[in-house]
Amino acid sequence: MARVVPRFVCSSCGAVATKWAGKCEACGAWNTLEQDEAAPPSAVGLGKAGSRKSNVIEFVGLAGVAEPPPRVPTLIAEFDRVLGGGLVPASAVLVGGDPGIGKSTLLLQTAASLGRAGKRVVYISGEESIDQIRMRARRLGLTDSAVALASVTNLAEILASLQSEKAASLVVIDSIQTMWAEEIESAPGTVTQVRAAAFALIRAAKSSGFALVLVGHVTKDGALAGPRVLEHMVDAVLYFEGDRGHQFRILRGVKNRFGATDEIGVFEMTAKGLAEVANPSALFLAERRGNVAGSAVFAGLEGTRPVLMEVQVLLAPNAGGSPRRSVIGWDGGRLSMILAVLETRCGLKLSAHDVYLNVAGGLRISEPAADLAVAAALVSALADVPTDPSMVFFGEIGLSGELRQVAQAEARLKEAAKLGFARAGLPRLVAGGNRKISAPAGLALVELGHLTDLVATIATGQMKAGKSPSPAQQNRERRDDMG
Repeated sequence: MARVVPRFVCSSCGAVATKWAGKCEACGAWNTLEQDEAAPPSAVGLGKAGSRKSNVIEFVGLAGVAEPPPRVPTLIAEFDRVLGGGLVPASAVLVGGDPGIGKSTLLLQTAASLGRAGKRVVYISGEESIDQIRMRARRLGLTDSAVALASVTNLAEILASLQSEKAASLVVIDSIQTMWAEEIESAPGTVTQVRAAAFALIRAAKSSGFALVLVGHVTKDGALAGPRVLEHMVDAVLYFEGDRGHQFRILRGVKNRFGATDEIGVFEMTAKGLAEVANPSALFLAERRGNVAGSAVFAGLEGTRPVLMEVQVLLAPNAGGSPRRSVIGWDGGRLSMILAVLETRCGLKLSAHDVYLNVAGGLRISEPAADLAVAAALVSALADVPTDPSMVFFGEIGLSGELRQVAQAEARLKEAAKLGFARAGLPRLVAGGNRKISAPAGLALVELGHLTDLVATIATGQMKAGKSPSPAQQNRERRDDMG
């Protein structure tokens, strides 16, 4: 028997080290080396095996047309949107999320939906017993669906059973961290076990032709537990996000070899499971009050879907000490930048206030197009003047205070017009630079060239009254702040 030697594996890149160190020499990540014990691979001689003639690879050119991969719709529209139209046979999908966020509920509903459509579905759980899964199915009203259940963690038994599933369309493994291979001398959930189990299951999916969905745990930092190479092995990586204090859940695609990335699907957690939200914008703005200072509507874009959401800002006087900056749903560093630009370029005194920013509804914004909406909410809160309740904002802010155009402006404007908004504040078009934007019928464009235009219109009440800045106000010369 081969001698078992201790080794340390990086959970970020999978590199192997002979001794522990605080920093991985391969990827530079800190505190990612975990001890793992495994038998070293047997040495392969270069005699007959090395002299054996191998097959020659045939290289092809770039020209050629390939048919798009076939899809198996899950009949859950929001899930299909994130996947790019449905599950692709012989593909592997990794779904991650916090404990209790609803991953198992979503996949059980997906399995039941495909089972009702006449598809062969296999659901293997390594965390729950058969009775626990049946209790959840009974609560969700899914007991009439033909889903094959199993509660097992032995990888060899799972692979042997899947070899006989020639007609299976979907196989769900909940979760990959509980799978255990006998030939690997390490505990379940370790880097080596997770990587080996995922490789064996993905290879079985590719050879048998079924779609494989792996459930992955996340660490306290929000990253998928296990080696980073696990995300590279699968075809799609989906994160199930949400706050337990909100009923909304966001399924976000961060990698998809068969569709667009950064696509989102919106669900609402109910007593009967996860319900699809066909119009997220109307849901996020359902409880908005338009006559409160410090509020602005942002016309955002999540993947290919335009979404309107409310940005709320509260300013509280700070008598002394360091002002507090509390941010929920946005980047705190970007808020600090917007505050600095407003103070330096527009002369606003914000350093004497505690700033609290919140994106209503629990959705997290990552695109810089939200700069203008955040600035409008800040100026509105400081001036104690509500913004126009029928107006949306989007645009990026530069360090000199200029406003810059963002992508997919027409899609944002169409979503705003569909929900009844009458005006949109956006960056001014540069002569000879940007393409002219066509506004939908009934939606007026308020073009702003600099943050001072936004401050002037809100402070004087022009924006609340529905007036646009005059051309002279838009085209006035900017003073040279750097001189």
